Amino acid sequence: MDDDTLIARIADGDDTALRELFFRHAPWLATRLRAVLPAADVEDVLQETFLAAWRGARGYRPDGAAGGWLWGIARRQAALLLRRRGPVALALPEGLAVSDEADSEADSVVTRADLAGALAVLGPAEREVWRLMYEEDRPVAEVAELTGVPAGTVKSRAHRVRRVLRAGLGGTR
Repeated sequence: MDDDTLIARIADGDDTALRELFFRHAPWLATRLRAVLPAADVEDVLQETFLAAWRGARGYRPDGAAGGWLWGIARRQAALLLRRRGPVALALPEGLAVSDEADSEADSVVTRADLAGALAVLGPAEREVWRLMYEEDRPVAEVAELTGVPAGTVKSRAHRVRRVLRAGLGGTR
């Protein structure tokens, strides 16, 4: 059964169709949401996404891909969550040694604010590669599989991340 048929069945109140749509789309939605949300919030946003899909199934128009429709809902749910929380501090990987205040160049190569500013210019795709490759230490092949893009694209994004960070942190190379 295709996604459009599932959504039509959801509009008629079929909760098994909603479950099937969830199992098809939740994994890749979660991967994309992890690029913009703390991991602890991804499940909540997914739940709100599929609840909104349940409520809005009657308004679905099968003009495009159902995945795009679901991603639009997920983005709105993520934005609502972040808006309710207000500004938050950037979570950094534990292995990256930074301090809130750099006492000296020898004590801290980069401050938290420097890193946050450098990462802020990256798009969601590059931030996702940053997280998977540099925070979670996953290999290129695994990142490619998780993000659904070719390995060459992952390498290009990783290169851009390194270039942007180098420029943002005052590196010379």
